[in-house]
Amino acid sequence: MDATDVTGVTGVTDPPGAVDAGGAADAVAGVDGAVRDEGRCPDFRLTGPTVSRMVLGARLRRLREARRITGGEAGEEISASHSKISRLEMGRTGFKIRDVQELLTLYGVTDPAERATLLALAEQSNTPGWWHVYHDVVPSWLNVYLGMEQAAVLIRSYELQFVPGLLQTEGYARAVLGLAPDEPEELLRLRLELRMARQRILYRERPPQLWAVIDEAALHRPVGGPAERRRQLGHLLELSQLPHVTIQVMPFAAGAHLALGGPVTVLRPPGEELPDVVYLEQLTGGVYPDKPTEIEHYRHVMNRLVVEAEPPLASRDILFRMLREG
Repeated sequence: MDATDVTGVTGVTDPPGAVDAGGAADAVAGVDGAVRDEGRCPDFRLTGPTVSRMVLGARLRRLREARRITGGEAGEEISASHSKISRLEMGRTGFKIRDVQELLTLYGVTDPAERATLLALAEQSNTPGWWHVYHDVVPSWLNVYLGMEQAAVLIRSYELQFVPGLLQTEGYARAVLGLAPDEPEELLRLRLELRMARQRILYRERPPQLWAVIDEAALHRPVGGPAERRRQLGHLLELSQLPHVTIQVMPFAAGAHLALGGPVTVLRPPGEELPDVVYLEQLTGGVYPDKPTEIEHYRHVMNRLVVEAEPPLASRDILFRMLREG
């Protein structure tokens, strides 16, 4: 969309399945089960090793607990620490085939078919994601998030300062990434290329359900200048018409809310066995609260934000009004 062109957004229609002004609470109540039942299964050839690691780690944890073996005892079997067993079971790192073989023997797994399946997962857990080519600009703490983002069937996010990365225009993303002090031009180019490549998940055959709540402050901030802000607003309006994208605006009038401390993202992996993954982005890194009580807390936070924000239809009216007023 041209910076001065608002034609094409005046006739925006309601996307299939959009939540109307009275349906936010009902949608929150049903979101936990609905997405899993829709069969949105990503192409795992493109999603990297993250889900394989999580599935294998969860299975090994259940096997260990069933035999009443402690993490320390399992660690001794493979000459590793209790903390390494914990990282393996949470899917935070790859697996050595020998380690998995020894753990399966310790856990009493003798069935050849089950061992073969789990060892195949171990091999997949070491297959680099497509973003591996950007290793110069992907810190270790971000690898888990990128893998989950590519594999997730549901991505729920709240952003306070900026438009979410998956919804950014190229010009807006360049301006955000350019805020890093003394960033070499080549690294900036790679970061921008990676961010744009991540957005392909919105256009694949079976995309994730993306539900974003954006603070009104982020929409008023002219990142990249006034013209780029208008392009970004128009881009959000276009994306809001996709049936799998829901955008809500958290208005100033809503006052204080549970996520004023910073951005929150909750990602749901495919299948029934794996828990949601919470990602909290910070200035120079990111953290992943993984205790069940913590995950449940942030799910509650996202549920409250969806109810307190403007509904999707009203949010599009806000976006269009901002675009029209410049």
